[in-house]
Amino acid sequence: MYAFDSTTIDLCLNVFWWATFRRAKGAVKLHTLLDVRTAIPVFMHITPASVHDVNGLDFITYEPGGYYVMDRGYIDYDRMATIDKHDSFFVIRSKANLSFVRISAEKPDKKKGILCDQHIKLKGAASIEKYEKILRRVKFYDSEQKRSFVFLSNNLTLPATEIALLYKNRWKIELFFKWIKQHLKIKSFWGVSENAVRTQIYIAIITYTLVAIIKAKLKLKQSPYEILQIISVSLLDKTRLPSLFENPLYQDVKDQNHIQLKINLI
Repeated sequence: MYAFDSTTIDLCLNVFWWATFRRAKGAVKLHTLLDVRTAIPVFMHITPASVHDVNGLDFITYEPGGYYVMDRGYIDYDRMATIDKHDSFFVIRSKANLSFVRISAEKPDKKKGILCDQHIKLKGAASIEKYEKILRRVKFYDSEQKRSFVFLSNNLTLPATEIALLYKNRWKIELFFKWIKQHLKIKSFWGVSENAVRTQIYIAIITYTLVAIIKAKLKLKQSPYEILQIISVSLLDKTRLPSLFENPLYQDVKDQNHIQLKINLI
């Protein structure tokens, strides 16, 4: 299962003159495909921030049998058809103005939050030309958030609850973006050229990936932030890596608490 999304990294246009985005703002966009099981990025692509999110799908090599979960900003029937042609599956949050014809419907399990489970076909000559196959439309009520979600998928056999669960796991890519922005150095840059910015972003992703691999391989209980801090203060230590995380001197390293008091300027 993979989650695909992008995040914008802001840059000062006066310094990074090449990163044009808006009239008085510069930025680059990081398109990322995240393996949900391992929380490790398997693909990333850096583009100008003006490039639309959906264009990032053109650079992915799709895995047969793989599930690609995306938000509604990635609805594009040509690209959805491309995923289907590779024998892959997509789960995308539907837009409110979706025009379709219902083909059939399964009995919804409202106790599990499934409000409807339908087989549909797109309506409109242009839409049908781009994607002519039957789609799955699942409406799910999330009792935690107290709101409804509608999903589209080309998998016609998976239980509706699994479709909803697949999308629910998409939040892991949001956590990934939040983590690298909070704990790794991609808000200020050592160089001002495009190559310098790209290199620093790649270094940040490599750092995160190495930490994630260490956590998985050694089955560590510490959070990625705690692991990063322990390694940072032990770069010249010749202690073996597994022993490093058993050292009682490092047991007080805790994840950052971002709940801070606000300073009111008078």
